[in-house]
Amino acid sequence: MLKIDGHTHTELCPHGSHESTRAMVERAIELGFDEYWITEHAPMPKDFVQRFAGPADDWQTEGLSWEQVDDYLNLAEQLQSEYADQIKISIGFEIEYLAGFEETTRAFLDQYGKKTQHNILSVHYLQDDQGKFWGIDYSTDELQAGFADELKTPQLLYQRYLKTVLASARCDLGSFGPDRLGHLSLIKKYQDYFGLPEAFDRSCQQLIDEIMTTASQRQLSLDFNSAGLYKKYCNDFYPGIQIALAALNAGVPLIFGSDAHGVDEVGRGWHGMKNFLKVLDTLKR
Repeated sequence: MLKIDGHTHTELCPHGSHESTRAMVERAIELGFDEYWITEHAPMPKDFVQRFAGPADDWQTEGLSWEQVDDYLNLAEQLQSEYADQIKISIGFEIEYLAGFEETTRAFLDQYGKKTQHNILSVHYLQDDQGKFWGIDYSTDELQAGFADELKTPQLLYQRYLKTVLASARCDLGSFGPDRLGHLSLIKKYQDYFGLPEAFDRSCQQLIDEIMTTASQRQLSLDFNSAGLYKKYCNDFYPGIQIALAALNAGVPLIFGSDAHGVDEVGRGWHGMKNFLKVLDTLKR
């Protein structure tokens, strides 16, 4: 089993630690990783603000600015070349799935995708009934403001999220489209704050199974992400046991990712996640 950290960020990430990406790579080498995949947040669509209802700081700090894209690729390519004899570095983007912005996303990937090896497709924003977007992992206040009624019946919030993830999995983003779905179960980031149910209900499980069928058909992998374990109100890994078992049953690969935004987060939780995956494999149908 290759030791891969498949989801990491850089000093350019506006909501990260701004610690040196070089130091992060060297930490991965120190920890004995065979591969290190750099997957910085892509820029948000320029007209996204017109459809966004949350605090400005949310979308403004979500991803790279458009002016930083070349700087990011140059940085990643330099490290990829410099450390080639010590660790295999792959380059990519963490792409936002945003309904209605598919053409913008496809155009971005058409322009920059040739320089990438692995891209992640994630859902950080949900639409309300009026079509406005709200962040689901920026703050408890924003989640409450956007989805107060559904937080009272949280399985409906889970369904809204999983339907969006299913749409993302089905979305054709071109020749350089993402090959992995990012941190499924992110909707549970604030589960302990809001007292959300730990288990998805039957309707949600049906959506999860549809997502896995689609992922299998489209040869997508899943982000086996340790970051949630260290979030104040989450205290669980992404995508959680239900989704992980559904992925294993569907033959969808799980790729470890620390989602590191700083040096000390590189590889965090690797041994526990690796060994837990072995246990989960014995539980699959």
